[in-house]
Amino acid sequence: MYPAFIEVGRVELTLYTDALITHGKVRTRQHRVTDILNLTEQSFLILEDVTVEEYGDRGQPIRADVAQVNLDTVLFAVADTPVEPSPELRTQKQPAAAMVSIPPFRVTGTIHLMAGEATIREALNELEQRFIPVTDATFWSDLVGEPRRSAVVVAVNRHRTQILAQHREVDPWAGLGGRPADEGAEGGADDEGGQLTG
Repeated sequence: MYPAFIEVGRVELTLYTDALITHGKVRTRQHRVTDILNLTEQSFLILEDVTVEEYGDRGQPIRADVAQVNLDTVLFAVADTPVEPSPELRTQKQPAAAMVSIPPFRVTGTIHLMAGEATIREALNELEQRFIPVTDATFWSDLVGEPRRSAVVVAVNRHRTQILAQHREVDPWAGLGGRPADEGAEGGADDEGGQLTG
């Protein structure tokens, strides 16, 4: 399958589809989750040591030695082991906070856009790979009851994404003069410079 001089390893992945969470190991010469998904010549991945769970099902997961997962069904993938990029693979990019709607999930984190693009619109147009990395990511689904989880990298399937937008956190207390409990406080011991937390 691979030339003899290329070392093939096993990378742990968790794949989220519309209804299932599939965890297993894939044999590959790639290291980064996006490379594993984007550079495969097949329309599927073969996983080993597989467990499969349905959303909201807290029973015994299905187990299999080997399973095939159709990449068209994958909403996003999470690599369980972070990998540092090789220096020769580094491309000058600019980070941008992003929100991804990929029903029934939502993902927030940082996407990396080509540097030098004049506007965020032009930079988003340059995102052509099938699976796009979102770093320092948080993902969850209120609809299917999946709690918030964090990951170093989440590779989202651009073909399944409904919205990919620039995102910023908004402080709901901004401009309101602080929380009601803070009224009358004059920089007490717990004030920390007047910055709100939580």
